[in-house]
Amino acid sequence: MLAIRKSSDRGHFDHGWLNTYHTFSFGDYYDPAQMGFRSLRVINEDRVAPGSGFGMHGHRDMEIVTCVLSGALEHKDSLGHGEALRPGELQHMTAGRGIRHSEFNPSATEPVHLYQIWLLPRASGLPPTYAQQAFDAAGRAGKWQLVASPDGAEGSLKIEQDAKIYLATLAPGSELAFNLAGGRHAWLQVLRGSLRLNGEPLAAGDGVAASEESQLTLEPLAPTEVMLFDLA
Repeated sequence: MLAIRKSSDRGHFDHGWLNTYHTFSFGDYYDPAQMGFRSLRVINEDRVAPGSGFGMHGHRDMEIVTCVLSGALEHKDSLGHGEALRPGELQHMTAGRGIRHSEFNPSATEPVHLYQIWLLPRASGLPPTYAQQAFDAAGRAGKWQLVASPDGAEGSLKIEQDAKIYLATLAPGSELAFNLAGGRHAWLQVLRGSLRLNGEPLAAGDGVAASEESQLTLEPLAPTEVMLFDLA
């Protein structure tokens, strides 16, 4: 069974410095029918204006993954980290028993386009952690690249949840399948481009919840980037 969440149906706010779309309920956007999917709680697509950003603020008991599509995002946190996140890199924080951080666009001219993901953790009160990692673009060209997992398999970021996150970039005319194990669920988020998923047309910003499906087949209609969550 596939449940499609169209880009145009997401919560949307344009604050001037921040143009943001919320797949699930978040902040001032609330829809009781859109509270997440399995352990996946937040998918926010953000565009942050030059010289703007999120000031220092706190989180608890959440797994936070950030993926920059274009531009750069400057990170600082209460654990003492300070790094710039760029396309091809992913950032992970276990908020655990408490972490404070800020995210800022240091460019004077270029907006930053990013996705921020929240997953519920396997337990509350975990020690807070931070990690950032670059992933080779060739590793996701026409195939699934594992970028986050519970055990850090294949050099992926280690997250505190029974979930795996994959990236793939696809060329039109190709095909890519993902096999779901029994009892597992998937969420596919289209980051760029357009495709057919098991025959259903999807565009950038669209998401799909998949349950009771043994295989997902992707047929790109244009150069396409996707993020896939394999969830318990």
